[in-house]
Amino acid sequence: MKDKIELVIFDCDGVVIDSEVLSAHVLIELLHQQQIDIDSDYVQQHFLGCSFKTVSEKITQAFKRTLPDRFEENYREALLAKFASSLQPTPGIDAVLQQLAVAKCIATSSSPARTAKALDVVNFSRYFSNSVFTSSEVKHGKPAPDLFLHAAKQMGVLPERCLVIEDSTAGISAALRAGMQVLHYSGGQHLRHSINPVIKHYPEIINLSSWQQFYTVFPTLKQVEQ
Repeated sequence: MKDKIELVIFDCDGVVIDSEVLSAHVLIELLHQQQIDIDSDYVQQHFLGCSFKTVSEKITQAFKRTLPDRFEENYREALLAKFASSLQPTPGIDAVLQQLAVAKCIATSSSPARTAKALDVVNFSRYFSNSVFTSSEVKHGKPAPDLFLHAAKQMGVLPERCLVIEDSTAGISAALRAGMQVLHYSGGQHLRHSINPVIKHYPEIINLSSWQQFYTVFPTLKQVEQ
């Protein structure tokens, strides 16, 4: 690592919450109702880390179909219901958040409502009071650097002293373009049994498959026990 880390910026979906499999399941089912058939590998390859606007644009381009006006609303309603019944945090993240010695925030492509609901379901709102930033706050979402730069500015930390933790190629691309330090977290369910595109595109980025390894890699970020 090139600079002292003063802020850890967590992506939300697939990093703090183990939501990507749930999100993919809901999207696949709703697209099937529109006679658009994709699978989880397609979702991971083309949509991971993207805002819904970007996902919709990619679907229109790939399948030459415009989604119905209420599709996004129906998707969000179905996903929030799925979160309420099934959402879990990624294994071990609670201990990492409890012991972190520096500032932390979330920077996510998800909507404010979805993010707030997700954090409430897993009881993590307490960790990120007034430190959740979404793509709705910037002009360009990931892979543009705007969201991470916005989060760092709001938290009062220079970009080079931020560590971004991401699971997607789009997110890591955004963090690198922002001039930040980067960690690839690959412990989410969606990455356990499939080819990981991040490792292919960014083999030089540190890859963490378990949160139990975090303070071994970053010992200076752990609170000193009294």
